[in-house]
Amino acid sequence: MEKSRMNLPKGPDTLCFDKDEFMKSLRSSVSEGIRAVDERMSKQEDIRKKKMCVLRLIQVIRSVEKIEKILNSQSSKETSALEASSPLLTGQILERIATEFNQLQFHAVQSKGMPLLDKVRPRIAGITAMLQQSLEGLLLEGLQTSDVDIIRHCLRTYATIDKTRDAEALVGQVLVKPYIDEVIIEQFVESHPNGLQVMYNKLLEFVPHHCRLLREVTGGAISSEKGNTVPGYDFLVNSVWPQIVQGLEEKLPSLFNPGNPDAFHEKYTISMDFVRRLERQCGSQASVKRLRAHPAYHSFNKKWNLPVYFQIRFREIAGSLEAALTDVLEDAPAESPYCLLASHRTWSSLRRCWSDEMFLPLLVHRLWRLTLQILARYSVFVNELSLRPISNESPKEIKKPLVTGSKEPSITQGNTEDQGSGPSETKPVVSISRTQLVYVVADLDKLQEQLPELLEIIKPKLEMIGFKNFSSISAALEDSQSSFSACVPSLSSKIIQDLSDSCFGFLKSALEVPRLYRRTNKEVPTTASSYVDSALKPLFQLQSGHKDKLKQAIIQQWLEGTLSESTHKYYETVSDVLNSVKKMEESLKRLKQARKTTPANPVGPSGGMSDDDKIRLQLALDVEYLGEQIQKLGLQASDIKSFSALAELVAAAKDQATAEQP
Repeated sequence: MEKSRMNLPKGPDTLCFDKDEFMKSLRSSVSEGIRAVDERMSKQEDIRKKKMCVLRLIQVIRSVEKIEKILNSQSSKETSALEASSPLLTGQILERIATEFNQLQFHAVQSKGMPLLDKVRPRIAGITAMLQQSLEGLLLEGLQTSDVDIIRHCLRTYATIDKTRDAEALVGQVLVKPYIDEVIIEQFVESHPNGLQVMYNKLLEFVPHHCRLLREVTGGAISSEKGNTVPGYDFLVNSVWPQIVQGLEEKLPSLFNPGNPDAFHEKYTISMDFVRRLERQCGSQASVKRLRAHPAYHSFNKKWNLPVYFQIRFREIAGSLEAALTDVLEDAPAESPYCLLASHRTWSSLRRCWSDEMFLPLLVHRLWRLTLQILARYSVFVNELSLRPISNESPKEIKKPLVTGSKEPSITQGNTEDQGSGPSETKPVVSISRTQLVYVVADLDKLQEQLPELLEIIKPKLEMIGFKNFSSISAALEDSQSSFSACVPSLSSKIIQDLSDSCFGFLKSALEVPRLYRRTNKEVPTTASSYVDSALKPLFQLQSGHKDKLKQAIIQQWLEGTLSESTHKYYETVSDVLNSVKKMEESLKRLKQARKTTPANPVGPSGGMSDDDKIRLQLALDVEYLGEQIQKLGLQASDIKSFSALAELVAAAKDQATAEQP
């Protein structure tokens, strides 16, 4: 008893030491147990996997044997019948084989890499070949005999073994391709007036006439019974369409040639209409989407080289326009609403961009850019015209190539730089006539009026591609209108200046009035001088000759501006003449007083009006007549600057002349 007590732990340290040892021992024992369990489970999992592989292989062998048994059984029962007709298996037998073959394929994939599978592969290959051959033969037999049941069994079998694309490819090769080869004949298309349209019409007849049964069985037709359809097929998209595209690309390569833009546009338009009509034959929207996503669809669209077509059209339009925007301004054709050929060609170029003979929906962005380029080019051309000096030649004389100026900047080019080739030459200044300036203003006004019409032409074309933001299009055209409007003031100022110079060129003949009456013993004037009519002749010509081309408000503005400027100069001239007459009169009076001789203003033989008074009276008559002619022009004399002061000036002179009469 005492010895046992002596062996017991006597302190806390001893107890902790024994407890740690115990825990270590426990952990070790548990870990060993877990490892043992893991190893056992791993072995069991390995055994399970091997068992599954064995079972799959067994299933593969069973499926192979079952299929071979079916084949052998069918062969032994119907040997004579098969020999008499064909070696093809019936639809029901094929469906049974296909179901078993599907399981065979599944297990064979799961057993990939097993040695035993390699030994069975030749037998599987034989079954596959037999099944493929039988399916193809049965499908062709069903199509030839129009047997819906055979076609349904066959397509269902293809779907069972996941070979729907093989069936569609077979239909494309055997059923579609021969028809395509008969219809797509390049010689017929090129020789017949409507050969391309006739060819497309025949191609569109194929699906309703030759694919009716296939579409009914697969649910691609409206009359298909949903319960008896075989889903997963789209023969129009995967069989018919690829063969059509291949036939067009191989047998009709000239179809896609953009060398002749008119022919290209016609072919493209007819072809796109054919595609739209073919899309209507699709059984559903999903089928249409599959058609548009098909590689052959993208290949067909890419064959049409639209950028090259646009470049050819661009050169035609730009070349025609640049030929009109030259130094030599020509008149527009007689039937044109425009006056100048440059303006007529600009408008016709704008209309041509959006004409049915040129427009293609996929080129909308390019055509819109070209439209803006044409408008900008014309604006630049008009600005350059406003910088030309006005010539005295008539428009016919201006048309003669008096100078050899370089061409204007083209649509496709920006500012050109001097490349320093050859000695520098001073380019002769190109002039412009007043009539041509009037034509430019009239054309600018007409073009601004027709831009809204252009918008109405463009809108239906943009709606074809689903574009709805017409406010941006309208804003861009309004910007062009603003640029045209900005050109008018400088042109009007130039016209007014030229008319004013022309008018005053005759009105300054008032300086000659003293010479006509001084010491000539001429009769007292009763009518206005002829120079007044000559001065106003250009204004009457402007009003009568261009009233059908220009708005009356523009003509009135020019007349007022011209008369205001020329009247101001005329006022100064008349004032100078009257001052000169007065000084002469005063000088003669002083001379008279100094010499005490005959009067300074000798009267006529009968004691009539003096020469100075005749001069005053003539100037008064001229100004009065000028006021009358201003009213005939449709203007109020009071609206003409300086005219009131002029009228008061000559009225005072007239009063002086009449007051001195005895």
